[in-house]
Amino acid sequence: MLLTNARLLFPERLARGHLRVAEGKIAAISDQPLAPVANEPVLDLGGQFLAPGFIDIHIHGAQRRDTMEASAEAFAAICRHHARGGTTALALTTVTATNEAILNVLRAAQEYRRQPAGHGAQVLGIHIEGPYFSKEKPGAHRLDLIRNPQRAEWEQWLAFDGLITQMTVAPELPGALELFEELAGRGVIPSGGHSDAWDEDAAAAFAHGMRHATHTFNCMSTARRRGPYRVAGLLEYVLSEPEILCELIADGHHVSPTLMRMLYLAKGPDGIVLVTDAAAGAGLAEGETFQLGDIDCVVRGGVSVLADGQTLASSTAGMIDLVRNMVQMVNVSLVEAVRMATLNPARALRMEARKGVLQVGADADLVSFTDDFQVTHTIVAGRDVL
Repeated sequence: MLLTNARLLFPERLARGHLRVAEGKIAAISDQPLAPVANEPVLDLGGQFLAPGFIDIHIHGAQRRDTMEASAEAFAAICRHHARGGTTALALTTVTATNEAILNVLRAAQEYRRQPAGHGAQVLGIHIEGPYFSKEKPGAHRLDLIRNPQRAEWEQWLAFDGLITQMTVAPELPGALELFEELAGRGVIPSGGHSDAWDEDAAAAFAHGMRHATHTFNCMSTARRRGPYRVAGLLEYVLSEPEILCELIADGHHVSPTLMRMLYLAKGPDGIVLVTDAAAGAGLAEGETFQLGDIDCVVRGGVSVLADGQTLASSTAGMIDLVRNMVQMVNVSLVEAVRMATLNPARALRMEARKGVLQVGADADLVSFTDDFQVTHTIVAGRDVL
C-alpha cells in the first residue's frame, strides 16, 4: 500500500510526506512523491495526519465484553472496537479476581495470540491489575478478593513467559518489593497503583524496580500528615522521580484539566503514557448498563460509574479522544500528544525498535485522522482494519 499526501507525525516534528507499506512493515518514507509499483493500492490522505498506531497498555473491555470473559470472542470484540479510536496494539487488562480466573485469562490470551490476526488491534499481552491492592484504594475492584502478594500465586502467572506486559501492585504491601524485583528482572513493567503508600514505601519500591505508575491521580495516596509532619504519598513520589513513567486517563473525567496540566509540567512529554482504562461500557449509550468483572456499572455523563453512581468504573474513551483532550484541554502540541500515545508506551514495553514510531523497518501500524480528530484509517501490520 502507498499512502500519499499526508502530514506525518514523527516523535519530534510534523512533516508533509508519503509512506509505503510492504509485507507488514514501513518500507519507505519520503518528502517527495513515491511512484506506485505494479498493482499497488494507493491511498491519498489529502493532507490528513498520519501517525504511528496508538498503543493502549491499560484496557479492560468494550461493547459489554470484558477481558475477564477469557474468550476469543470477547478479545476480538474489544480489539475491533478500539481500532475505531486508532488503537493498533493493546494490553488486555484484568481486574481483581481469583487465581483461577486470572489463569483462565492468561490461557485464553496465549491461545488467542497464536491465531491469525483478526480485524482489530493486536493483543500485545496481559496487564494484571489486581488483586495486590490496598483495601483503602480499591476503586471499582472487589474488596473481598483484594489480597497481599503470594509468591505461589504470581509465579503461576509469570510462568506464561512473554505474555504479561505489566502488573499493578500497591508498593506498601508485604511481599510487594520481592514481586517488583522479580517483574523488573523478567522485563515485565512493575507498576505502582491502587495504593495508600507513604513516601518511604514508594522509595523502597523504586529501589526494587518500580518505574511506572498506574492511572496517575486515581486510587493513589497523596500528601498527608503523620504526626506534626507533612509526608508525600505515592502521587508526589511519582511526580518527582524522573525515571517513573506516569499513566494518564485523559478522558476529562478521571483527571481534571488542571491536574493534567500539572502532570505535564512535572513529567514533560516523555514522562506520560496515555491509557483509556476503558471497560465494557466503551461504545455504549448514556444510561446503558454493563459489568466490570462481576460489578454492576452504568454509563453516565460520558464515563462509566458503579451502579450507585459514587465511584468511577473505567472510561468509555478511545485513544483518539485522549490525544484530542491533551491538545485541547492541556494545550500540548499534537506531536507531543501523539508521542504519549505511541512512542512512550512502546518504550515502556521495550518495543520502540518496531512500534510507536514512523521509521523504515517498523511495523506498519498506522492511524490517519482529520483536523477535528476523526479517525479515517486504522492500519495494523499493513492491513486497514477500520
